[in-house]
Amino acid sequence: MKELIEYIAASLVDDPTQVRVRQEWVGGKARLELWVAKEDMGRIIGKSGRVANAMRVLLRVAAAREGKQATLDVMEPR
Repeated sequence: MKELIEYIAASLVDDPTQVRVRQEWVGGKARLELWVAKEDMGRIIGKSGRVANAMRVLLRVAAAREGKQATLDVMEPR
């Protein structure tokens, strides 16, 4: 699941070297955190959050195929 989000994010941004994804398991659910360069935040979030929500849907489908649950948080760049 982590690789899926990394692939999608790296395909969308101008600087794929700045894409970082951290996955942790909380209570049997995967929680993924995504960081990108500040300049690429708009590309990841999209108009009205459509791109980020589409990534969340794809993540949930991939997790469901494995019998798991997952969430995605887009983190504020440092």
